[in-house]
Amino acid sequence: MNQPTRRLPDAELEVMQAVWRCTPPASRADIEDRMGDGRPMAATTILTLLTRLTERGFLAADKCGRSNCYTPLVSKRDYLASQSRSFVEKLCGGDLGAFATALCD
Repeated sequence: MNQPTRRLPDAELEVMQAVWRCTPPASRADIEDRMGDGRPMAATTILTLLTRLTERGFLAADKCGRSNCYTPLVSKRDYLASQSRSFVEKLCGGDLGAFATALCD
């Protein structure tokens, strides 16, 4: 992954994690079934968040009958790598050694 991936707000990340647990392409119902035990979300809220994730380039939406099915365009691994790099850069100026030392202290 060449380009850093934008950090997702908590609600969008929760939906994206459910998408990653699905076999693509996934319907809204499939995604809702894989939502964690966090805060409950209405179907309309999930649809709004799926629309935002699609607009931001995290998901592709394709018609599946009368509704949309979603496929991740950013893998969980790529997102984690990007956010980890960003975190270490912000906290330790990119110095992984300093970060590891801080974890051990």
